[in-house]
Amino acid sequence: MPTRRRALRLAGGAAGTAVVATGAAAAPAVATRPKVSYRPGRYPQTAILKPAARHLVNRFSYGITPRLAAEVRAAGGHLAWFDQQLATAYDGSADNLCDWWPDLHLDAVTLWERNRMGIRGGWEVMWDYGNRVVMRRMTSPRQVLEVMTEFWENHFHVPTTFDNIHVSRIGYGETIRQRALGRFEDLLQATVVHPAMLTYLGAATSTKAHPNENLGRELLELHTLGIGSFGEDDVKSSARILTGHRVDLYNTWAAYYAPQDHWTGPVSVAGFSDPNADADGRDLVRRYLTYLAHHPATARRIATKLARAFVSDSVPASLVDQLAAVYLQNDTAIAPVLRTLVRSAEFRSAIDKKVRDADEDVVATYRVLGVGVKPPRTEASAANQVYWQTALLGLAPFTWPRPDGQPVDNASWSSATRALASMAFHWDMVNGFWPGDSVQFPRKRSWLARGRSMVFRDLVDHLSRLLLHRESTRGLLEACCVAVNAHPDDEVGPGSPVLQSRMPRLVATVLDSPAFYHR
Repeated sequence: MPTRRRALRLAGGAAGTAVVATGAAAAPAVATRPKVSYRPGRYPQTAILKPAARHLVNRFSYGITPRLAAEVRAAGGHLAWFDQQLATAYDGSADNLCDWWPDLHLDAVTLWERNRMGIRGGWEVMWDYGNRVVMRRMTSPRQVLEVMTEFWENHFHVPTTFDNIHVSRIGYGETIRQRALGRFEDLLQATVVHPAMLTYLGAATSTKAHPNENLGRELLELHTLGIGSFGEDDVKSSARILTGHRVDLYNTWAAYYAPQDHWTGPVSVAGFSDPNADADGRDLVRRYLTYLAHHPATARRIATKLARAFVSDSVPASLVDQLAAVYLQNDTAIAPVLRTLVRSAEFRSAIDKKVRDADEDVVATYRVLGVGVKPPRTEASAANQVYWQTALLGLAPFTWPRPDGQPVDNASWSSATRALASMAFHWDMVNGFWPGDSVQFPRKRSWLARGRSMVFRDLVDHLSRLLLHRESTRGLLEACCVAVNAHPDDEVGPGSPVLQSRMPRLVATVLDSPAFYHR
């Protein structure tokens, strides 16, 4: 596909990129061809958000649709929209979106019995969970809630691929979602003693005779203080404090407290100390987690992770200081920290400094193309394939094998392999090749503004505005001309070759441009 390769290179290069040779050396020219002007077209009838608004909304949503852009304008601007999203406390209004997988409502005992009897495996239930999460991100009007739920599920990571975790992992995700815009302390208290976390990190079987240090260590290293803020003695005391919290494995799968398993005696962790004389250590655990949640090192760790996820890979120290202070001043509340983040100079100057990962690419593609997903009828239905599509781009959500959560840095998502996988995915989607069941793809003519004929350079600008929320560039126009063998001033209408057979190639070129990979 030499033409497509050349188009993609042009889309990513600077204006006026030289033509890439695609074959043998050309014969001497016998005549001078008229110089083609790749001056970008302008089609302002397709409205776009201003760069600052696009920047914020892209960072805190899964793709800007016309409906979402209208919501931002109706709110009075991007900051007002963001504040509205934060101000709406969790009310369950978006919980039942795409609630198409009945196994996700079964209790732990039933799920375990069905798995044990070979009726439906745990991995299949977790696949359902992944599909529902992706569909929620795709359709939810609470985009900031969904984005922050993903952030915290990654922070308190429990992989869905862990043995028998399916019996508690669904409820674990809902526990995080209900608190994703609340206080960090509430998140910490709820996740650390949840049966999914206890099972995954070995605390489910930890006893005073044999304290398991996994959860005690990751609580300090990953969830709160961070590396360098504690030592091995702190890890031992942390593990001892958590003893007594158990899970009724292979029976009810419920979390419970066993005082006889709680280690007693003095404990000390990073400035927290307690005589720990009571056999019932639940109050001790609550006080310990409160201490960790309010620790300055935790404040800096949370601030750093937020800045890395939503600003840039190079975390500005000044921003971390500011966010950590707001976190501590507001009793670990998350919303004030986010409000401060999006109003910071560091955030405003970070346009195009983050790359979409695999699941963000998939969800954004569905959203900006306007692909309609219907309740699944078969395994081939779109709603049952979206999770698989994310896996083909490099990593399905919740499947990162380590407790530190999947990478959010640009380098991890900027490989040639990922780019090629994204291109193949975009090609399938714009052509309607796959998935092919219970899904509605847009018709070719719908890509023309209001279905009318357009000059090609204006069509490219219209598509750039529609799919990228940006004005087209010289490089994008030239790439699109190469991709579909068109002249910038060609008329594109009902009978034109572009509309008849080349429109998918044109739309794919826009999606494959570097601008789409930025969020």
